Amino acid sequence: MTNLYPLRFEPLFRQYLWGGRRLGTELHKPIGEDGVYAESWEIVDHGDDQSIVANGPLAGTSLHELIDQDAAALLGESVASRIRSESLPENLRHRFPLLLKMLDASRDLSVQVHPNDEQGSQLDPPDLGKTEAWMVMDALPGSKIYAGLQAGVDQQAFAAAVESGRTEEVLNSFEPSVGDCIFIPAGTVHAIGAGLLIAEIQQASDTTFRIYDWGRVDADGQPRTLHIKQSLDVIDFQSGPVSPVSPIPVAGDAGAATLVNCDKFKMQRYSLHETRSIPTDGKFQIVAVLSGMIRVASDPSGDVLRKGDTMLVPACVESIEVEPVGSAQLMVASA
Repeated sequence: MTNLYPLRFEPLFRQYLWGGRRLGTELHKPIGEDGVYAESWEIVDHGDDQSIVANGPLAGTSLHELIDQDAAALLGESVASRIRSESLPENLRHRFPLLLKMLDASRDLSVQVHPNDEQGSQLDPPDLGKTEAWMVMDALPGSKIYAGLQAGVDQQAFAAAVESGRTEEVLNSFEPSVGDCIFIPAGTVHAIGAGLLIAEIQQASDTTFRIYDWGRVDADGQPRTLHIKQSLDVIDFQSGPVSPVSPIPVAGDAGAATLVNCDKFKMQRYSLHETRSIPTDGKFQIVAVLSGMIRVASDPSGDVLRKGDTMLVPACVESIEVEPVGSAQLMVASA
């Protein structure tokens, strides 16, 4: 296979009723001049949803094809071994384990919950669970995040609130600030509120159980399907309210902080004011620009990466040299 290098991909766009125009106006995504766009899937290998390399010798190659050709070089041996495991349902093997997307919420998203891996494996067809984390890239005044339930809300109280149309009353909510990171383990009730621009890293799953949709109807005047029974089966009623995470500074590296370190992914934030090297440590690294602009020395495109731009650094690339244009903040994630 052609030697691997830092990879940029063509985004895949989703047009949902809660989308807007900021993927184009603020993140410079090629969404055209009309229509509302809710999500830009930046790095994905999930069935027919495939990221395609945008430039360099591998242009036109799908992410899944890269894994088939040399999973260890792309992912790192430990991750490659994990996705080959026979403990996974057959349809979930040999897939890139994470999904990176950008979301523009011009309206509130539905209140929803995702299953964990064990619960997801029981679906037809089986899917991964969905643990995720959000980085707030922009927040209009009054924007809210709904994350977790009010303290003391158990399954009986929650079911009663949903049945009587009082779902919002039992949700934990807060007004986030730009730069906040919110960790949403599988089983956590959540919703992204109107006015937020979010970078999300998640397991490569598209399984969502919708609990409440704010009384909305579709273009035909029909409400969207709710999944109350499935939701009650997977909600973690012990987890309680969720708040933004407290960054943990990386020892010996003044510009880096760990935001999330769970069994599904590790996510760090880098604040850059001068050129520096970011190591891969033998695992792929997903890079997303949260603010500012950067140049990556080994990027075959030669173009800057701006706010909202993303890159996949293969495990076989020992490190990348990143030069900020002025200053920049990055989100860096690995499995």
